[in-house]
Amino acid sequence: MMHEVKGYIFDYGGTLDTAGCHWGKVLWYAYQRQQVPVTEQQFRDAYVYGERTLGNSPIIKPDFTFYRTLDVKIRLEMEWLCEHGAWNANLEEFNQAHDAVLEDVYAFVKKNTAHSREVLTRLVQDYPMVLVSNFYGNVEVVLREFEFDKFFKSVVESAVVGIRKPDARIFKIGVERLGLDAEDVVVVGDSFYKDIEPARKIGCKTVWFKGEGWTDKLYDESLPNQVITDLNQL
Repeated sequence: MMHEVKGYIFDYGGTLDTAGCHWGKVLWYAYQRQQVPVTEQQFRDAYVYGERTLGNSPIIKPDFTFYRTLDVKIRLEMEWLCEHGAWNANLEEFNQAHDAVLEDVYAFVKKNTAHSREVLTRLVQDYPMVLVSNFYGNVEVVLREFEFDKFFKSVVESAVVGIRKPDARIFKIGVERLGLDAEDVVVVGDSFYKDIEPARKIGCKTVWFKGEGWTDKLYDESLPNQVITDLNQL
């Protein structure tokens, strides 16, 4: 069923940068490694607060690198933890933990993006590719930062087009930019409900990059055309 593939649409966050692991989990593991003394539930509340804040206000500017974006994200989470009595850190402890988590996570992302680049380098020789991402308006800068910019024919970013996944229209734009029919396009993403379900709805083939999710929810693995645990399985 996958042999008629003529082009690819990739998700960015959670797919090309964390090897399928949900961003909340990536950050939580770094908090644990750097011994930030909070519970997972406290962290989860802080993470949700941080994501909502970044989604609702233009804190991340279009010229922000991912390093700077991550810096802001971790700061928001840690400030929430201190303000809500979950963590009683003085300024020195706060800055030390913030910087340690930032460097930890950034190193993890550099390693994963290097692996993703190897896979995309092979794919781009045979297929046109488009990126479709829910992002803060700076994804083009982030793509340059990790040397992904040369792979994609076009980039469809939620903050720019005004449509967010799981709205299937954002994938329709991706298919149009490839100049192909939906049934000839494979969508690769780590989120079942933000990538796989809407992409199937418009007739694309789908590859679910199954990593560690934010919840333990089980999904029907017969729905995607393929389930992978490493990008090099494409």
